[in-house]
Amino acid sequence: MSHNQYALLGQRRFLPFFLTQSLGAFNDNVYRQAIIGMLFWLGVSSADKTLYTNLAPALFILPYFLFSALAGQIAEKVEKSTLIRITTAMEIAIMSLAAVGFVTQNLIVLLAALFCTGLQSTLFGPVKYSILPAVLHPRELTGGNGLVEMGTSISILAGMIIGGMVFSTAGDSGPWVAGLLVVTLAVTGHLVSRAIPKAGAGAPELTVRWNPIPESFAVLRLAKKQLAVRNAVLGVSWFWFVGTVLTSQLPTYAEVNLGGSATLYIFALALFSVGTGVGSMLCEKLSARTVEIGLVPLGAFGMTAFMLDLALTRTGAATLTGLDVAGFLQQPGGWRTVVDLLGIGLFTGFFVVPLFALIQSRTPKSEMSRVFAGLNIQNSGFIVLAAVLGLALQLPSFELGGVRVPMPELDIPQVFLALAIANAAVAIWIFTIVPEFLMRFLSWVLVRTLYRLRPGGIHHIPDEGAALVVCNHVSYMDALILAACIPRPVRFVMYYRIFNVPVMRWIFRTAKAIPIAGAREDPALMQRAFDEIDAALAEGEIVCIFPEGALTRDGEISAFKSGVEKILERRPVPVIPMALRGMWTSMWSRRDGRLARMRVPRRFRAQVGVVADAPLDGMQVDAAMLEARVRALRGDAA
Repeated sequence: MSHNQYALLGQRRFLPFFLTQSLGAFNDNVYRQAIIGMLFWLGVSSADKTLYTNLAPALFILPYFLFSALAGQIAEKVEKSTLIRITTAMEIAIMSLAAVGFVTQNLIVLLAALFCTGLQSTLFGPVKYSILPAVLHPRELTGGNGLVEMGTSISILAGMIIGGMVFSTAGDSGPWVAGLLVVTLAVTGHLVSRAIPKAGAGAPELTVRWNPIPESFAVLRLAKKQLAVRNAVLGVSWFWFVGTVLTSQLPTYAEVNLGGSATLYIFALALFSVGTGVGSMLCEKLSARTVEIGLVPLGAFGMTAFMLDLALTRTGAATLTGLDVAGFLQQPGGWRTVVDLLGIGLFTGFFVVPLFALIQSRTPKSEMSRVFAGLNIQNSGFIVLAAVLGLALQLPSFELGGVRVPMPELDIPQVFLALAIANAAVAIWIFTIVPEFLMRFLSWVLVRTLYRLRPGGIHHIPDEGAALVVCNHVSYMDALILAACIPRPVRFVMYYRIFNVPVMRWIFRTAKAIPIAGAREDPALMQRAFDEIDAALAEGEIVCIFPEGALTRDGEISAFKSGVEKILERRPVPVIPMALRGMWTSMWSRRDGRLARMRVPRRFRAQVGVVADAPLDGMQVDAAMLEARVRALRGDAA
């Protein structure tokens, strides 16, 4: 069992796939940049350059609109490693065609191969993310997605650099070098893909429907079936919108506003890419190996803050031109711009990685490839919209149906400012619709600020299916601490007076906690609670109860009440004993009867242990047995 994301790079279930997708992203960008390099090397007319710059993005993205629904169905029906090998074999054929285009210097052949590259990427897209939940445990999803996003970002950057250098360094041999390079990379990717172990098919019985239009709407509806997944999909598409607007402006921004040469544009792009990679890699550490969607608001507002600063750093044209990287860094505001680009990338990683992990963790495996196909269709629309809008905002006007439509004619810093404001507005809108994102952010900040969590045995929590978690009850923070350690969403059952604590009430309600009262206090509320618990277990959810029935007053574990037995009589699901260690001396406990004063702990960010044991058969346990298990787990670390 790996203890961090880097250990995945040494395991066959992940490494061959990681290398395959990284090589694919690298080769795509080598190819596209090599075409641009060839056009400049040939000294073609402006008309031919315009033809490429207009046709190339459209040809690459068109297959996503046409074939994503079909790709999603195929990825659902076919065994995943087999499909990856098929797509990488397609890449060899496509890049062989591209090599012919380079050698013959035929732009039409190169554009045809570019369309086929888009088709191959369309087929690979749904399996790229749907394979991760098939080979990784839920607690590894954030780390695995972080590695994939890091690999993709660095591969794209490296591909652009290498592809752009082919014709400038190889000279007359450029066409042959370019053709040989893209074919060699494709062959290497295919050979590596043959080491990917079998990962099964999501829905092998699925009947593939070939009509692209109704099936495109079908996969889009599938992606919107669950509210949290629907808005995660929207968030990922927004990430592509922001990234497209930002990166498409960088070449001109680097030249006009930063006063740089072509190398400064590559430097700026590298800063954004490296920042994204670092942010993606940090997600696992910050989330404690859970799917922590609380990082999404942090990422969104961090992106906004750094984009605002970038917009305000250079508001006009540079006074110097032709600066290299060293020269730029010596100018006023140079290092500030570096920090802004790194910061935007860093918080972009915080934003997008948990969203991918959320989609994977909450989508049925039999629907996941089609959900990602729907995501790809939506992403394509957002990318096209971003490209058109980024250009239109800088025009004085344009003609539509014979009518001249005025436009704001923004300069690039003003585009960045508008993007920052739009990003904040979209984030607030999403978090208002799905308050779970903001709730998880607040609870994540609260828990990580006050405690250093030391989870153990969390792998005993089942990856799917119903389970009942039982734990000792020490403080008002217990539910938030357990939620921060358990990789799946948990329905907590809590005493209604704790549920109604000001401020915390909103968090508990948003997390769909179940309030309960004693039979003498409110028998109707108690019965509703038991009914809701049974309904949640019937839906395959995890429910957590504190069988003591109240917070401990002396730090010791009280006798477990019979309510747990009543739950298991109705639905005997697996039971996971858990124990909290070190919480008695923390804030929010009843130690010394001074809860009202919310005592500062003796040691800031004290260590808190969260320990889980192997599941027990719900038909063979009682309250006394579970109490003994929890006592043994906690030990003397009250």
